[in-house]
Amino acid sequence: MYSLERRALELFGIRTALHKMPLRLRVAASQLPLVLSVILALPIVAAVSPVTFTRDAFQLGLLLLAVASAASVIVPWGRLSGWSVPAYWVIPLLDFAAIGCLYTGGRSSVTGLSLLCLFPVFWLAWSGAAHRLGAVLSLLGTLAVVWSPAISTGANSVAELAGPLLIPVIMLAIFSTVAIVQGDTTAQHERLAATEAELQGSLEETSLRSQLLDAVLETVDVGVVAMDAAGRTVLMNSRQRANHALAGLDGRPESSENALIFDVDQVTRIPVGQRPSERATREESFSDVIVWVGAGERQRALTVCARALRTNGAFAGSVVAYSDVTDMVNALNAREDFVSSVSHELRTPLTSIIGYLDLVLDDLDPDSVPAHMSTSLQVAQRNAERLLLLVADLLTTASGTMHLHKEETDMAALVQASVDAAAVRAGAAGVSLTFDCEPEVKALVDPDRMSQVLDNLLSNAIKYSPDGGKVCVRARAEGSSLVIEVEDNGIGMSEADQREVFTKFFRTGQVKKAAIPGVGLGLVITKSIVEAHGGKIDFNSTLGSGTTFRLGLRLSSP
Repeated sequence: MYSLERRALELFGIRTALHKMPLRLRVAASQLPLVLSVILALPIVAAVSPVTFTRDAFQLGLLLLAVASAASVIVPWGRLSGWSVPAYWVIPLLDFAAIGCLYTGGRSSVTGLSLLCLFPVFWLAWSGAAHRLGAVLSLLGTLAVVWSPAISTGANSVAELAGPLLIPVIMLAIFSTVAIVQGDTTAQHERLAATEAELQGSLEETSLRSQLLDAVLETVDVGVVAMDAAGRTVLMNSRQRANHALAGLDGRPESSENALIFDVDQVTRIPVGQRPSERATREESFSDVIVWVGAGERQRALTVCARALRTNGAFAGSVVAYSDVTDMVNALNAREDFVSSVSHELRTPLTSIIGYLDLVLDDLDPDSVPAHMSTSLQVAQRNAERLLLLVADLLTTASGTMHLHKEETDMAALVQASVDAAAVRAGAAGVSLTFDCEPEVKALVDPDRMSQVLDNLLSNAIKYSPDGGKVCVRARAEGSSLVIEVEDNGIGMSEADQREVFTKFFRTGQVKKAAIPGVGLGLVITKSIVEAHGGKIDFNSTLGSGTTFRLGLRLSSP
């Protein structure tokens, strides 16, 4: 019936889905197929038996059909709700009466008028309400139609009543079939409506998330670009568009040869294949890669991070983030320049002071100069030499260069000499100093620089060990490597301090509280020296329990 109604509506140019129409229009649309069928039958009746139009039953049937059709359009069915049976069922019941009259008056001239019962039966079944009552009404309404001639003539023989019973049975079967189909269609419609609501909710949530993502990307002070697996840009925020414009890439791909993208020296163009975006398309993930973009006074330093995206294990693209670190880089450079300049300025007068103190002490006559004056001069010389060593450390840190003079060195003797030199300081601090080293262990190193490493580690171990503490130095061969360990049971370091231990000028909170002297350069220089020798340095520490530093160097070939 729904299909018939829809086709009838399409004849009048109405293509809106029936379930989306107001109830009054749906009732009228449901009545329309029967009206059209009767209108099509009238010319046949006029051609076959014009006298049929003069019969009272036929005229009453047309009148009832007109009344039912007018009621379907005029009555505000939407207001007549709250009943157990839909109010508009009165229309198909009137249709049964109209069809019965038409069948009684015209059955002798036109065959098949009783089949018009299909339309109210479809209507009752497709309405989806009170199926049992609808089945009963369909059966009784069809019976009334097929028995209407016998009732009107008063004939009540068994043959006349039983003959047309097949039609009501068929109509009941049609009602059952349509009701089942209608139930399935309604369930499917409800599922589709639920799915549509879910999809609409998901669409709204996705739209909200998209707006939120756009807002976040436009708010953060970081350039972000997302690329697909082929390297095509699928997302870029305004900050990154500004970076592209600065690099001369406004509207051009980053693979452009003329892009203003430079290495850390700010003058060497980075080859196309080594640029961050190209590396990202090769599925690389990296962090803290510094590049310079732009030229002249507008040149900016960017630190770049990239992360590869994967879907079901397959490369799906990358997200690359660009952070402007120009001010930080300039500040670090300024600090290095300041340290270097100050160190150079201090070195010359200190060298002169130490030289003159040496001359004075060499020419000093113990018999003619009071003892306290000689002692004071020696203290001044010792502190001036210490200050000169500090200046040398500052210069080494600022320059970032390390000049080595390697030679085959007996490491056991070198470690022994450092331990002996630290013994006096350890004794004064009440620290027990022990030494365990395998004999005849040789390595190709700069002995002065390695002595500086050992002195720094021993000095720290003694300084950071309380009275009565213990410091142990061990040296041994492990395969082709020389391992040197300096262990103490001193104040140790927290996990946060351990992450910064090799940072320039860093000093732990425990050291500051204990007012232990130092500038935070010893371990930085130590690490530089060890790495310049091709070795490595690591450590483990527990707050309150002590620290162990471990050096690894390559032994000389036998």
